[in-house]
Amino acid sequence: MIDSHFHGDSRTVEDYEKMSIGGITEAISCSYYPYEILKPSVLITHFKRILHFEKERAEKERIKLNTALGIHPANVFPKYKPVLDEIKKFIKQKDIIAIGEIGLETMSCEEVDIFTKQLLIADETKTKVIVHTPRQNKLNVVKKTKEILSENIDPKLVIIDHINHTVVDEVIDEEYQIGLTVQPEKMTSAEAIAILSNYGFDKFMLNSDSSYSRSDVLSVPKTARLLRIEGYKKNNVEKVSKLNVKNFFDL
Repeated sequence: MIDSHFHGDSRTVEDYEKMSIGGITEAISCSYYPYEILKPSVLITHFKRILHFEKERAEKERIKLNTALGIHPANVFPKYKPVLDEIKKFIKQKDIIAIGEIGLETMSCEEVDIFTKQLLIADETKTKVIVHTPRQNKLNVVKKTKEILSENIDPKLVIIDHINHTVVDEVIDEEYQIGLTVQPEKMTSAEAIAILSNYGFDKFMLNSDSSYSRSDVLSVPKTARLLRIEGYKKNNVEKVSKLNVKNFFDL
């Protein structure tokens, strides 16, 4: 199985061990810095930790850690150009499989500016993007996010993440892939399964979004297990817990 959205730098080595025991063989570790960014070097150092140190920690527990790096909306700060230059370098060197996670939180002008610039980089380089959607004001932010995406990037490069039952109708008929985050403060396995039952398995990827908040690093295998118990086809379970991720990110 693959956890398609994870923040390894916020977790212990014991969490990597649990994931491995639970049947997770790969994960995508996204960038998100939990404190105020005062200068570019702070965020660049954060990127390099994920890219190198976290990969080593995960590999010791037999987990392949793929990396997505970008300026999270919570990390918006004025002097961001050196960070964009670093992201371009990572793409050129094939160090990352996506720019992420990026997106909007409050829809401020600064967030929109940085989000747009990262989308243009992704579109120009044909790099996938993992797009964040917030807990608050979710519907309005999703609508604004779609508007920006439609003007700046090929939708086939995009996964919109943290989608739930309140906004799934906004994205289901688009060309984007969709991330379902099973996390104590976001969505239960049962809620994710209800969405899959109603909308099918072809466009969705499960993830834990394990981070500094309350998380369950085993939420992907737990949801896959519940799907099997409830009698869903093996191929469909594999789609949302592994195959859709592999196919979208060319893993």
